[in-house]
Formats: sequence, C-alpha cells, structure tokens
Amino acid sequence: MHLEREQMAKMKLIVMTKPTFFVEEDKILVNLFEEGLENLHLYKPGASPMYSERLLTLLGDDYHNRITVHGHFYLKEEYRLRGIHIDDAFTEAPVGYKGNISRTCHAISELKETKKKSNYVFLHSIFDSQTNADEKQSFTMDELRAASKQGLIDKKVYALGGMNLDRVKEIKDLGFGGMVICGDLWNRFNIHNEIDYKALLNHFEKLRKTIE
Repeated sequence: MHLEREQMAKMKLIVMTKPTFFVEEDKILVNLFEEGLENLHLYKPGASPMYSERLLTLLGDDYHNRITVHGHFYLKEEYRLRGIHIDDAFTEAPVGYKGNISRTCHAISELKETKKKSNYVFLHSIFDSQTNADEKQSFTMDELRAASKQGLIDKKVYALGGMNLDRVKEIKDLGFGGMVICGDLWNRFNIHNEIDYKALLNHFEKLRKTIE
C-alpha cells in the first residue's frame, strides 16, 4: 500500500544544465521554462561564478525562483533563486542559511538521514550516465526494489543517472518522487554546429507528459 500511494503522486521532472556554458543556453532555458519546467539545477562544476551570474542575468527575474544552484551559494540570495544543492550527503549547509536545500546521496544507506535535513535528495547513479562514461550504474534492481519496500526510496528521492524517456515507468514503479534529466535532453542539441533546438524542446514536452 505504501508504494501504491507514492505512485499516485505526480513525479517531479528536474532538468540539470550541461556542465559547460554555451551560446544558445539562455534561449533554450527560457523556452524550457515557458514549456513548463519547474525546477532547473544550475550545475557548472569548476566554472567561475561570473559566468553563472551572466546566465542568470540573461534569463531574467521571472525564472529565478525555478532555479536551484550547485556551488556558489551566494547566488541564491543575490538572485532570489529557488534553493541550493549540495553534491554529497555530509557537507553542512552554509552557516545561517535558511531556505530550500537538496543533496545528492551516493549510497542507499545515506538516504534515511539525508532526507531528514533536505527538501529532497538525488540518488546517484541509478543507471550508466549518458554524459560521463566513467559514471556507471551503482545499484542492482534488487537493491533498488528492497530500498523501495523499506520506504527508503519515496517521494523525497529523485533518480539521477542515465534517465531517459524509456526509464520513466521503471522509476515510477520503484516509488521515486522524481527523475533528473541531463544527457537525454542535451544530447539532442549539438552546441558546436546547431542553432535549431526544436528537437530538444519537443523531447522535453514528451518527457513532461510521460511523467505526468
């Protein structure tokens, strides 16, 4: 019954940015927001915060409350963003921070305690990454099913790693509260020689409708 109740709730769809900045990025993100994207994770590891500031300025104030930032947490207050994301289960939130916070768990054993101090958590890596060949599946399906039965995987846990349209039913059946899309979306636009991102937007719409 527990699992059935969780499945009835609408899954959340989170889009994570490409790890690098590119020319058409602000235009594509605005279109994604206009198509119904509710939570974008701004993930630019190793990049100067100056470039994130520029991107946030280009996006405009209307969408800042739908953006969660990884690192450079001062951006949250400066641009009135949705929240911050810590990329592990153990790092403490900045001193005095108040607001939405999410974290990434890399082991099922981390979920129980991490959920208590987070609005939601990512569980990584569910399947092989589509953007990083070194990031391989971390769990067997039996391990995931067991975690679901124990209530460790629930509406506060979002699946990260190798997510795509074909995985939606599996993720729903396991009781995840959401899924994080990265490579499955961004691989549909070649930043080096394309300016037409219609295929990317169409795919986002398919994802959104399937998850609902």
